[in-house]
Amino acid sequence: MNRAEKATLQLRAVSVLRTLKETRTYDELAAETDLPAGDLNRYVNGHVLPSADRAQAVVRDIGGGTLRTEIRDRVRLDDEGYVDNSGIVFDQSLLDLVAPVAAETYAFERPDVVLTAATDGITLAAALARYYDARCAYAKKAKETAVEDFIEARQRLDSGIELTYYLPAAALEAGDTVLVVDDLIRSGETQELLLDIAAAAEARVAGVFALIAVGRDGIERAEALTDAPVGALVELE
Repeated sequence: MNRAEKATLQLRAVSVLRTLKETRTYDELAAETDLPAGDLNRYVNGHVLPSADRAQAVVRDIGGGTLRTEIRDRVRLDDEGYVDNSGIVFDQSLLDLVAPVAAETYAFERPDVVLTAATDGITLAAALARYYDARCAYAKKAKETAVEDFIEARQRLDSGIELTYYLPAAALEAGDTVLVVDDLIRSGETQELLLDIAAAAEARVAGVFALIAVGRDGIERAEALTDAPVGALVELE
């Protein structure tokens, strides 16, 4: 990797460690990461940066593993297959940890816009937009009263219901690089609509990311619609 890529990776690792440190002592963090408490103190306080190898381990293995465990512990799946992830999408500090882990795991191209659908995907999109220093945009099922121009995407679901999402036209520009995100992917219908919006705006897709995938159908549907990376942090059967 070149010097810029190395520095980016090192800063991602520091971001992960700082987020983990918010709810842990240095001794607890040391026990969890197998890194010396003194080194962790220096990383978190910005005195030194971890080596490239250690930074990669922190982001992919330590941060990713801790995050996946935390999400699995918090998500609730009822007997009918409905998912309650309110304990995740309402915790902004947890979502701030998702951003560097997702960036390192899937190597998304840096987006100009992080695009999601209202409403549960908004907090995740905000965390990723903040991490990438990108704009955050979200499509809704109803038009904003004061907005005149919209990008629309419409799809008839298997149930026969027609679903339409609207995004103010000013939110995306031709040539923008767009990262499509949502808290949950199951059938992939929402992701397809968001990809349709990106295509209508003549934007480029950097990737499709979800916190949780229920089964593989949605992931495979999104993969068939874009050549960009597609993934979910946690997959549920």
